[in-house]
Amino acid sequence: MACFDSYQCLGERGQRSILYSILKNDNQPNQHSQGRARLAVPQQQACSCGSKKKVVLRSPQTTCKAASAALLKTLKFVKNVLCFRELPAEDQLQLVRNSWAQLLVLGMAQDLIDFETMETPELSMLQNILTSGQGRQETAHGRSGQGVSLTDVQGIKMFLNKCWGLDISTKEYAYLKGAILFNPDIAELRCQSYIQALQSEAHQALNEYVKVPHRRDATRFTKLFIALSMLRSINANVVVGLFFKPVIGTVSMNELLLEMFYGK
Repeated sequence: MACFDSYQCLGERGQRSILYSILKNDNQPNQHSQGRARLAVPQQQACSCGSKKKVVLRSPQTTCKAASAALLKTLKFVKNVLCFRELPAEDQLQLVRNSWAQLLVLGMAQDLIDFETMETPELSMLQNILTSGQGRQETAHGRSGQGVSLTDVQGIKMFLNKCWGLDISTKEYAYLKGAILFNPDIAELRCQSYIQALQSEAHQALNEYVKVPHRRDATRFTKLFIALSMLRSINANVVVGLFFKPVIGTVSMNELLLEMFYGK
């Protein structure tokens, strides 16, 4: 198949494609590892009661601005990855659509972007009784559309705390980004086998890298892989609802994403 012509990424340069194309474009000093020490945060257990509770950002203007900047930075990183640019345009778009939210949250972890939430107000029983007719329907619809599940937000917070507790380095973040970006499980990819090879290479490169700076911690790769699994469980709709809906309202996130990706 024609798409396998791009195997030059893996061919003559062997195991250097992820190292050279990803790290080359993510070599900014990691703010976290450069001196902002954080205490290891104990993992929180998600409360089952949070599945029905909804929350919103406590400071939406500040947090949404930081998330938007992180998304622009994430998309710029993706577009500068050599092996990504060699893929067909259709595959590029599919990969971006399916990974942008997780890459964004990973970027938030790297840039130490934290956030606080608060519960959305709910109608009391008396208000429900007194509110009737069309007005009641509109009010109920409006409130049901506000906020995201507390349980989902706890998942994002647990992932961020996991990353900060592990004190992940710039290179480790880069390999994790490669593992998320090159997802071969997306349907209708033209270069699925090649993308699978790139993801496997990212995993292997991460495993090889951690053996040097963390030679005394034989479980380092396993810990990072657990963090990766936590990241993959984060739903893009939750990311949109929490970090972008307060700003874009009813505008399609897909349209905004395409505009940001194809913009200069």
